Amino acid sequence: MERQGQKMSAERKSGPQVVISASQKSEFEEGRMLLINKPLHWTSFDAVRKIRGAIRIKKVGHAGTLDPLATGLLIICTGKFTKKINEYMAKEKEYTGSITLGATTPTYDLESHPENEKDTSLLTAEMIHQATHQFIGAIQQRPPIFSAIKKQGTPLYELARRGEDVDLQPRSIIIHEFQVTSIEMPVIHFKVRCSTGTYIRSLAHDFGAALGCGGYLSALRRTAIGECRVEDALDIQQFLQSLSVNE
Repeated sequence: MERQGQKMSAERKSGPQVVISASQKSEFEEGRMLLINKPLHWTSFDAVRKIRGAIRIKKVGHAGTLDPLATGLLIICTGKFTKKINEYMAKEKEYTGSITLGATTPTYDLESHPENEKDTSLLTAEMIHQATHQFIGAIQQRPPIFSAIKKQGTPLYELARRGEDVDLQPRSIIIHEFQVTSIEMPVIHFKVRCSTGTYIRSLAHDFGAALGCGGYLSALRRTAIGECRVEDALDIQQFLQSLSVNE
């Protein structure tokens, strides 16, 4: 696992050196909003760091974290547009993905190993579709313990890894749409439209609990933020190639 992480880290830093012109740098300093298609296993900050290094300015930030195991739309703001980050973060999000039923994981996704396995043979398609209804609308959701939320300045995932008890209060969120698009037991595929602050990992965990068999998030892709669509986003390499000629 460590070697794999080192390899991926090297890949994120590798590639030809990008040289941008003074006018391009000035444009990024004035402010750009970039639509980036984040690859699997990259953190959101990996993408920010790669772009920051390419355009040679310090003010670069993203408008909403995607977990390393998630892919899809990441809005990255540069220069004066970093002031707009909160505005973009407040917009409605859309996701597609899959939930594996019949087990849970401590992190609510595949960052940790499945446990507490249960039989799913008695579940019907009608039961699965019906269970989505209780999650639509304004609901209370408890964030995952393994999250970047901070308690007295310390991320919760650090406290959780140390085995410390963490008391998380539910938060108000809105699920505008929760649709099961296909069923391939024990995996169900879904589409979700939701408010900012929603944890899809928690939704997967709570959905499995509602069905009485447990569940965890096994794939996730962010497809939209407000009016911005992942179809209009550039891969990291495509963005780099869109700059001036590489050395």
